[in-house]
Amino acid sequence: MPSLQCLLRHRRRLIVIIARLGYTAKGLVYLLIGVLAALGAAGLGGDNVGTKEALAHLARQPFGTLMLGALVLGLYAYAAWRGLQGLFDVEHRGRSWKALGTRLALVISGGIYASLGWYGVELLDDPQETTGGAEERTAMLMSHPGGVWLVAILGAIFIGVGLRQSWRALARSYLNRWRQQDMSQRQRDLASGLSRWGLAARGLVFALIGSFLLVAAWQVDPAKAEGFGGTLDTLAAQPFGPWLLAAVAGGLMNYGTYCVINARFRKVKV
Repeated sequence: MPSLQCLLRHRRRLIVIIARLGYTAKGLVYLLIGVLAALGAAGLGGDNVGTKEALAHLARQPFGTLMLGALVLGLYAYAAWRGLQGLFDVEHRGRSWKALGTRLALVISGGIYASLGWYGVELLDDPQETTGGAEERTAMLMSHPGGVWLVAILGAIFIGVGLRQSWRALARSYLNRWRQQDMSQRQRDLASGLSRWGLAARGLVFALIGSFLLVAAWQVDPAKAEGFGGTLDTLAAQPFGPWLLAAVAGGLMNYGTYCVINARFRKVKV
């Protein structure tokens, strides 16, 4: 019979594979969002989209079903990795209030990406499948008792996540999670620069989404809410909008690169 040590080694390898696949899939989604936004900023036929719209765009391309199927598996891997982090504490974060809050956030993140993966499954069956926009989802929430408060809370959460992403970009805290000994100095410098730009861009978009949700809650008007694509449209409509959009689009591509860097170099402590 296999020894306990052998079983633990195989278990660790499986978890590492799940984590690597998950980070890669998440990175590809953001790379696609960034590329589409950059093409739009350059007037080359792109579009400002969110994660679900990016999957729908992929599904309609040649060999889209094959590519989307592989991406869906990766998204479920990422959801599983977040669940392992949050529910089973495979990284041994502990049970302090701070650790429990972090673990809860990881579980919620896993649920979001599992939902995204399920939408991808629906697209495999029908590539023309559509999903409601931010206004429709906000209106649905507001239709329930306490829904306005829930929208306001969601807005505050988005702003909090955005600020945290921006702080990580400033403090470069992501470096502590990389196996830096496996990277050359040039690789570290390049990866760090791209990651800072990516985290800052994603932080800006999330903070703006949260601000739109707070305005929607304050005015009890779902039409004030904007999702990922709508927020990018708003940036494009500002003075020097194409340049601003190009900078954020580049940042989103770099955030995707940051996720791929995590797939290769992130420490997976299990």
